[in-house]
Amino acid sequence: MDKPALTQFIKNAIAGAGFDACGIAAVTTLETEMTHLNSWLVAGYHAGMAYMARNVEKRANPALLVENAQSVVVSLLNYKPPQRQPGNVPQIAYYAYGVDYHDFIHEKLAAVIAAVKAVAPATVLRGFVDSAPVLEKAWAVRAGLGWIGKNNLLISPTLGSFTFIATLVLDAELEYTTRQEKNRCGKCTQCIDACPGGALRPYRLDANRCISYHNKRKGENGVLLKNYCFGCDYCQLACPWNAKTPPHRMSNWTIPEIVNFTAGDWNNLDEPAFNTIFAKSVLRGAGFAKLKANLDACNGKPL
Repeated sequence: MDKPALTQFIKNAIAGAGFDACGIAAVTTLETEMTHLNSWLVAGYHAGMAYMARNVEKRANPALLVENAQSVVVSLLNYKPPQRQPGNVPQIAYYAYGVDYHDFIHEKLAAVIAAVKAVAPATVLRGFVDSAPVLEKAWAVRAGLGWIGKNNLLISPTLGSFTFIATLVLDAELEYTTRQEKNRCGKCTQCIDACPGGALRPYRLDANRCISYHNKRKGENGVLLKNYCFGCDYCQLACPWNAKTPPHRMSNWTIPEIVNFTAGDWNNLDEPAFNTIFAKSVLRGAGFAKLKANLDACNGKPL
């Protein structure tokens, strides 16, 4: 299969798997991004995320993940919910409204990989979500899918920032996206102004002050969680680019209890119910004891 045909086949397979956008970039070493990452690590802004200091070279060079890598295919999956939680209950970040996105996206990527291998069996390719050492936001920018905003998230002009990012790295040369989106944040600082912990500066996140970092990790800290018991969307909800974006199209992703629970349901949640309802949720990573502590913290007590 020649380069144009394989490129179009991959794009069709990605659309068929349910992704909302796709772009392709040529493999290169991300020198500027690696410098930025290293300065962020030296400043200690990664807090207790020691894994961020590992595999820095791999994060900057996909050829260290896939031998003879030529192309990075980046896909976006919209997760902005069509139905939100009531405003008077402890809040869950949008990305955790459904089943664990790592598993959900890996299933989609596996389908794309199988389709590609069926028509180009000699192709070597691997799929990655954000648990792998890949600078996915930087690759999304290179692939023309958006820009990294002042809240340090990828912003798509059509989908906003409520998107999961998936990458495929393969050893085949493809047709690459030539047009990149310019940064359109301008003078806006609404995301920075909205952050309750003061974790944001333009294009810099201090995880030590981030609600989303603290309410997902076991152990004690002194950060007030406001009304978020898992994750945080303050900066994204404040972003004007998210105001008019469409809701997601994933019919089999949302966990119904998350959008339907009352405050009483959350406060009366016990461990057996937690283990049943959230068996396939990212909330299980925090654990029941942590979630219950967060629910107390949402009433204004430091965790």
